[in-house]
Amino acid sequence: MDIATILGIISGIILIASAILMGGEFSIFINVPSMMIVAGGTIAATLIAYPLKEVLGVLRIGMKVFITSKQNYIGIIQELRRVALLAKQKGVLALEAEAKKVKHPLLKQGLNMISDGIPRNSMLRILSTQITNVQNRHKVGRAIFMEMGKYAPAFGMVGTLIGLVQMLAGLEDPSTIGPKMAVALITTFYGALLANLFFIPMSTKLKRRSETETLEMQLIIEGLLSIQEGENPNIMVDKLKVFLDRQLRAQVEKKLASQKHMVKKAA
Repeated sequence: MDIATILGIISGIILIASAILMGGEFSIFINVPSMMIVAGGTIAATLIAYPLKEVLGVLRIGMKVFITSKQNYIGIIQELRRVALLAKQKGVLALEAEAKKVKHPLLKQGLNMISDGIPRNSMLRILSTQITNVQNRHKVGRAIFMEMGKYAPAFGMVGTLIGLVQMLAGLEDPSTIGPKMAVALITTFYGALLANLFFIPMSTKLKRRSETETLEMQLIIEGLLSIQEGENPNIMVDKLKVFLDRQLRAQVEKKLASQKHMVKKAA
């Protein structure tokens, strides 16, 4: 689970609830009709804007917000270096058997293509298409959550207008104006809360998830192209380190230096 997401949601709810309790009764902020207007209106507008299949699929995509997908860039570079050394020693035909051992689907596909003798341009086009497809799927999910972040406050205002109309229709009893005004404003509160604590932050988190997954795939493609060209594994590693920030580069160098030391010690 993504601790940051869970912690953010829980802390946000607790702080808001605490502020409400410090200022009065919590029960006055619970209004079922207002919830129906905001939640129902947001869902209805989303269904109008997007196909049903995409709206249902966003539930699956949304789970990425709560599930931590650890990006092991260092492990990927080490794996690519190991495969590059194998290709140097035994030839690219040995990569067909190696492809059966790797777990990452893109790396598996690329190794099979290299062993099959697929030309560089064709392989690059096919693998790049995989990145584009992943980005498009993530883009749809982000867009839906962002649109829901726009619809929720809008329907909060719709609920407020409905409450104001009802309040104005009962002006003959001034004692009801205060309670009715409070109920009218609750829908705006619900809309703002859903948009700013859930929908918009979830869209931002999905964008970050997409960026890290794309970087991982770019690392693999660049490494596969180097293996296909028969580059020196050390040169390949230097090229891949360009994709990483300074801290990750230092970790890669430290890890590889440790491996070399162990190899020399064993020899």
